[in-house]
Amino acid sequence: MKNYKFNILKYILVFLIFQLCLNIGCNKTQLVENQGKSLQTSAYTTAQETKTIQETDKIQETKTTSTATEGTTTEGTTNNVNNTKKTEEEMQVKMKIESPSFKNNDTIPSKYTCDGEDINPPLKIAGVPKNTVSLVLIVEDPDAPGKTWVHWTVWNIDPKTTEIAENSVPVGAIQGITDFGFAGYGGPCPPSGTHRYFFKLYAIDTLINLSSSATAKDIQKAIEGHILDSAELVGLYSRK
Repeated sequence: MKNYKFNILKYILVFLIFQLCLNIGCNKTQLVENQGKSLQTSAYTTAQETKTIQETDKIQETKTTSTATEGTTTEGTTNNVNNTKKTEEEMQVKMKIESPSFKNNDTIPSKYTCDGEDINPPLKIAGVPKNTVSLVLIVEDPDAPGKTWVHWTVWNIDPKTTEIAENSVPVGAIQGITDFGFAGYGGPCPPSGTHRYFFKLYAIDTLINLSSSATAKDIQKAIEGHILDSAELVGLYSRK
């Protein structure tokens, strides 16, 4: 009877020990699984953080590229605007002198020569620089024998002048001595062949302090270093 009870207790003890071993093994397995899950979760979190950092870097790179592009575009636009302004200024500064009576390198009507009324032809002026103080007009014939023949000199012309009517002198302007020996206009009168007559207009930054006895050489010396712009009109003439 005692042996029987002892055997039962032994079996119960063995069973309990067996159950205990099973529980310990299960707990270890679960612990390993939990540790594995924790490592997976940690790895996933690290991957997400890395992805977020990469995306942030891409955004910053995109912003930097965009800023650089905008800077280049702005610089290009600014350069274009500046170039346009320079072109407009150059176009405005380019001065012109024309005549409604003859075109450049065309024949001067005899009315304005020694064969006609011998009066100055009408002239039109445009594109005078904004900072011009006065205009100077010199008419000369480089084809005259022996020297360049001066036909007309006028200075201290108002820079606002846009035309000089025929047989007239701008108000306030001064006429100088020509190679005809008097002050005022002397028309083309070539001894032979066809001559060229240059109507030279100068925009200067000062007034000329010369009397009406001044010659073309005096005027040219006075305007040295003061010329802002110049223009010319060429007329042709030959006597029949």
